[in-house]
Amino acid sequence: MKLKLIYPKWPKLPNQPEFNLPPIGPIVFAAALPPEIEVRFYDENVDPVNFEEECDAVAISCMLTCQTPRAFELADAFRARGLPVIMGGIAIMLHADEAALHADSIFLGEAEGRMSAVFDDLRHDRLKPRYDYMGQYPDTALIGPARRDLLKRECYNYRGVQMVDLMHASRGCRFNCFPCCTPFLGGRNFRPRPIDRVVEEIAGIDNRRLFFVDNSLAQDDRWEKELFRAIAPLRRKWVSHPIKDDPEILKLAAEAGSWYVYQAILDTSDYIRKRIRLYKDHGIGVEGTIILGTDEQSLDDVKRLVDFLLEIDLDLAEFTIMTPFPHSAICERMEQEGRILHHDWIKYTAGEVVFQPARMTVDELQTAYQYAWDTFYHDCSKEMKMAKLYLDVMRRELDEGITPETAKHRKRWGRDRRKTSQ
Repeated sequence: MKLKLIYPKWPKLPNQPEFNLPPIGPIVFAAALPPEIEVRFYDENVDPVNFEEECDAVAISCMLTCQTPRAFELADAFRARGLPVIMGGIAIMLHADEAALHADSIFLGEAEGRMSAVFDDLRHDRLKPRYDYMGQYPDTALIGPARRDLLKRECYNYRGVQMVDLMHASRGCRFNCFPCCTPFLGGRNFRPRPIDRVVEEIAGIDNRRLFFVDNSLAQDDRWEKELFRAIAPLRRKWVSHPIKDDPEILKLAAEAGSWYVYQAILDTSDYIRKRIRLYKDHGIGVEGTIILGTDEQSLDDVKRLVDFLLEIDLDLAEFTIMTPFPHSAICERMEQEGRILHHDWIKYTAGEVVFQPARMTVDELQTAYQYAWDTFYHDCSKEMKMAKLYLDVMRRELDEGITPETAKHRKRWGRDRRKTSQ
């Protein structure tokens, strides 16, 4: 069976450098497919979909709410051509009832161990409208290496620099952060993958730069230490969400190749100041992730927060506007209070105000968002700050041997030399 697997495009935020990371959701899904399924993958952000190419079915993998309008458009177009369409992914779990109006079948939950039955149903014309495995989590030992062979590698670099490959070492999250959908999507239990399987997957990735997309690595001290000890010999450089602010764990993380972390910053507390300094003391960079528009914030609070960020030596900052995504606690509360302005999903990018703030007007919050970007990057663009992080990691790689860029040039040099000698 020939399957066309599509990752829909979405609107990029104007304040961020325009580059694309290789997606993880669709290639993890592809790894769960029966081996006889022949997959042709399109990441629409870098590779326009070929509507004329023959296939037996279409699968659409959707991660972001702002992807759903395009996902529904694609699904409608392929169904009009008589092709069965299956939709899945995080955003489909959040928008299941709406997605069901556009697909022959929607798959809700995690795919491992379940795809053979779905595609057997498809072959025998008994495809169910909905496969619902929400809250029924498969054994994480079933998670195989993502199908990175499906990616067009040349599309995932920025100005000639190899970007990170995404992977995950765990699922679920024991924390319950107020704007997050993870409790609904992946549950409140921390579910680590077997560490030997994680090591095996990393060893098979032809990229020395990785991004662990786990919700947080700081969920189990023993596991975190074991993970860092196990991956250290692989000599990768990696980005992640928070690491436990414990000196022993941070030392192990640095030795294992921790490059920088995404750290949520919600206030101007000494705790945050010390946490950032602790990362830095271990040679780990920090990109602050800052949500604007919480009910506690006024316009003056946003300005004070930005001043604080400039004081604490962040390498990068990423500002987003609080967004009430479906099935988050904040969405349920705002729905009850009548504060959600619309459900125009393409605007749910975390760069536009889609709710009535508590202590600002809509226009004030939108202005505060732009003020934060402009003020934090007033003396150096995000492109330049990001370049500094990449130059730093390339220097580290050179100290240890070889970078992906120099590896590519050496391979080319070797080919040219052999041709000359012939």
